[in-house]
Amino acid sequence: MIAAPWRAAGLCLVAFLLAASVSAQEKEPPLGALLGGDTTVFASNQNAFTLQARNLPVEDQRAFFFGNRLFNTNWVIAPSSTTTFDGLGPTFNRVSCSGCHLRDGRGQPPAQPGEEMLSMLVRLSVPGTAEDGGPKPHPAYGDQLNDRAIPGVKPEGRAVIAWQEEPGRYGDGESYSLRRPVLSFVDLAYGPLGRDTMVSARAAPAVIGMGLLEAVPDETLLALADPDDRDGDGISGRVNRVHDVLSGKTAIGRFGWKANVPGIRQQIAMAAIGDIGLTTSIFPEQNCPPVQTACRAAETGGAPEISDEFLDRLELYSQTLGVPARRNVDDPPVRRGEALFSEIGCAACHRTTLRTGNHPTRPYLSDQTIHPFTDLLLHDMGEGLADGRPDFLATGSEWRTPPLWGLGLLRVTNKHEFLLHDGRARGPAEAILWHGGEAEATKERFRTLPKPDRAALVAFLRSL
Repeated sequence: MIAAPWRAAGLCLVAFLLAASVSAQEKEPPLGALLGGDTTVFASNQNAFTLQARNLPVEDQRAFFFGNRLFNTNWVIAPSSTTTFDGLGPTFNRVSCSGCHLRDGRGQPPAQPGEEMLSMLVRLSVPGTAEDGGPKPHPAYGDQLNDRAIPGVKPEGRAVIAWQEEPGRYGDGESYSLRRPVLSFVDLAYGPLGRDTMVSARAAPAVIGMGLLEAVPDETLLALADPDDRDGDGISGRVNRVHDVLSGKTAIGRFGWKANVPGIRQQIAMAAIGDIGLTTSIFPEQNCPPVQTACRAAETGGAPEISDEFLDRLELYSQTLGVPARRNVDDPPVRRGEALFSEIGCAACHRTTLRTGNHPTRPYLSDQTIHPFTDLLLHDMGEGLADGRPDFLATGSEWRTPPLWGLGLLRVTNKHEFLLHDGRARGPAEAILWHGGEAEATKERFRTLPKPDRAALVAFLRSL
């Protein structure tokens, strides 16, 4: 996971040679290879998502590597002789951050019906809103189903995914099939969920480039938003406004599948308590609903179980993971696909270029031209993708535009290419075909493209 000095030197040499080659040939396409600006790393192996930003200063590298260690640490049950790494649970989903974000990459659904979820989870809520304006947790199970627990405490239950195939045809008559997930629940320890419970399966996203997205100014997002579709293009993206736990104020959300988290530090703390059962100074209470008496009585690993020092290191690590460079930028199909990406309307939401502002703690993330392929806004994606679960201002059919950088390396880093919030899409083409709502017209343009053009667009996406 940690880049050795010789590897870092090698990457710098590769960067120099690649830049020289592009300059000499004068063939660099408009987007170029540097998706993450000066943070871009030149790696395309299984560790492509694990490297520190190329411009990370020497004085921050030790903290980065320690954050890497924390990200990959398996936490243990308290009490333990390993006092700084105990406090797992009482209920939890995984024992480490990397348990879901393997090699800092993307999670996937179970391969077969009935298999346990290893890198995804299920969100829960009931009608109404919580005190902070977000989803109202289930009274017995909270806002997330924890399928594991420490000895003496019952796991909350288990979610099972089955798939329904839905056939379709491209405009030229070629057939395809999409799969729709069907969730069911078994071994529920605290009674039925109830008919009014809203559930949403979520795959863990890749965590590269988060510091750059954090540095995009609010003003940029507000300028991109068009909630009333004033320009009449059918695209009406809008910001989510969420509770910032650190400031106690309302802020613009930019992380999470529904843009329900305003910043990286809060995101880490939410994952710590929800996924691993670890308290922080941000969320100091154990994740135990009132009916879970054994959970509430379990021994803890201290208060908090993740110190602020550890939280600082995890924050820096998450902010400064490098974004891998594009590949095959001069291939004719890739260039054709790049043009089609804009022509058929993909770039209306998956904005190709953003500019970071002044990052308050990481100046080397400031003033970067980046190509994340997102506007970080909410868009109505239609009933096909709807989970029916509101989250702050996000409706049950709205989702944040996910970044696309790194998409083409998923098969190398994570050995799969399952996309969308629940991993239902088995590659870029299926992901596009699931688009509806504001993206219905773009989906139809893709569906009716000639086969060579469809292949070119997919080739472009796999170059990212």
